[in-house]
Amino acid sequence: MAPLNLNFKREIKQGHYFTHGNLFSPSLQGNGLVVCVLVKHRKQTNLTDICLFNLAFSDLLFVLMLPFYSHYSRVGQWTFGDFMCHFASGSHSTGFFSSIFFMVVMTLDRYMVIMHAHRVARYRTLRSGIALTVFIWVLSFCISLPDIIFTKVLNESNGVACRYEPENDDWRFYNTFTITVLGLVIPLLVMIVCYSRIIPILVKMRSAKKHRVVKLILSIVIAFFLLWAPYNLSLFLWFLKSKGLLSNEYSEASLRLLMTVTETLAYTHCCLNPIIYAFVGQKFMKRALPLLRKCVPGVLLPSNRDFSDSSYRKSSVSRSSDVPSIM
Repeated sequence: MAPLNLNFKREIKQGHYFTHGNLFSPSLQGNGLVVCVLVKHRKQTNLTDICLFNLAFSDLLFVLMLPFYSHYSRVGQWTFGDFMCHFASGSHSTGFFSSIFFMVVMTLDRYMVIMHAHRVARYRTLRSGIALTVFIWVLSFCISLPDIIFTKVLNESNGVACRYEPENDDWRFYNTFTITVLGLVIPLLVMIVCYSRIIPILVKMRSAKKHRVVKLILSIVIAFFLLWAPYNLSLFLWFLKSKGLLSNEYSEASLRLLMTVTETLAYTHCCLNPIIYAFVGQKFMKRALPLLRKCVPGVLLPSNRDFSDSSYRKSSVSRSSDVPSIM
């Protein structure tokens, strides 16, 4: 999924394009740290760690393509050749869908652990995590195949372009449908249904951390909706405009500007994922602090003693002990 407003990016002020480049560094640092920490502690890997690793890797794959599009927007033409045009579009799209799907898996995992702890304990194994990982990556790649196939280098009067040019409008509808339904509607419904059942259970628990966990859950759903919903709405409006189903009061220039702004807002979610899913967890922070001290010497960081070891005790029987382990 090359950024879908790529076809008309050059027609908007260049100031909007640098925001994509500005997202690259914080997302690379945050997700890179998550990957490094989980690789270092791979011998202690569980299903949650596997999902966190793949979520961070998906976001890295997603943002690593942004510098190419940022350069394309800035210079006004594609200078990286036909192969990179296909590769960048495919990597961007695959990273987008796999990131969304791993968030859904983590949501379902939380739900099953809290609601059906006795039944799922034996299924949350390393083998099942690897099998699930392979399935999600293959699914994401298959969904992204049209982007890989139909995104191509075109020689135009104003320069070389890398554009999504499908054979017919059915593929344009497919693109809009997959991003809207698979990228927003279904994940949001899963989060709302699962977390609406999880929260009452957490509230009844005699745990000092239940309020932190409830706030974390709400922040996951709210952040996902607020950052992605405007972009998906702008995509839908653009699709209606292209079909002549939108009134003329919505000009193309306004829709293009709306898509650029909402696209940038949506892409910030890959910067928030490490904070929401990893850095808020005491278990992860205890693992990350030694690595941070080596990478950033001289910076005051909390001691590992500040994190209670009781947070890391796991039990497949007690629900209250499962909550910290999956958060």
